[in-house]
Amino acid sequence: MLSARAVFGQVKVGDKVPDFSLPDKNGKLFHLNDNLGQKYLVIYFYPKDETKGCTAEACTFRDNYDVFIKNNSEVIGISADDPSSHKSFAENHKLPYILLSDEKNEVRNLFGVPRSMLGMLPGRVTYVVDKNGIVQLVFNSQTQFDMHAEEALQIITKANSVSQQQK
Repeated sequence: MLSARAVFGQVKVGDKVPDFSLPDKNGKLFHLNDNLGQKYLVIYFYPKDETKGCTAEACTFRDNYDVFIKNNSEVIGISADDPSSHKSFAENHKLPYILLSDEKNEVRNLFGVPRSMLGMLPGRVTYVVDKNGIVQLVFNSQTQFDMHAEEALQIITKANSVSQQQK
């Protein structure tokens, strides 16, 4: 379900993150706005559960999940796979974070996630959203699976460091 004020176009650094609601791996509806203001949100769009690149990317987020948590952030993976596929994917690879099902690609389109260079696969893009709902990073790479988590962590740890210095 999309926000009534949804505007389609590519989300960029400095934009307010568009609101959305999607089912998680257990079928429970996740509402983005209910999660804003509490933590940084790392929202990553990926093509498909259980494929080589997507599994590598998911496991990189998993392997760094403790660092994300220590830096007051939550990881959210989104693909067009259904909730049961996400549940199996999470169990198979011990993924501790949120996986959301965007079966109609409405949220992918809302964010303006581009397709791969050849246009055959859905794009792989990671967004970091601060506590005010402002996008701080857009990282788009179909092939640098491990870089998505690394790029997100750089932005979040830097922001937390600046925040600590200001206190």
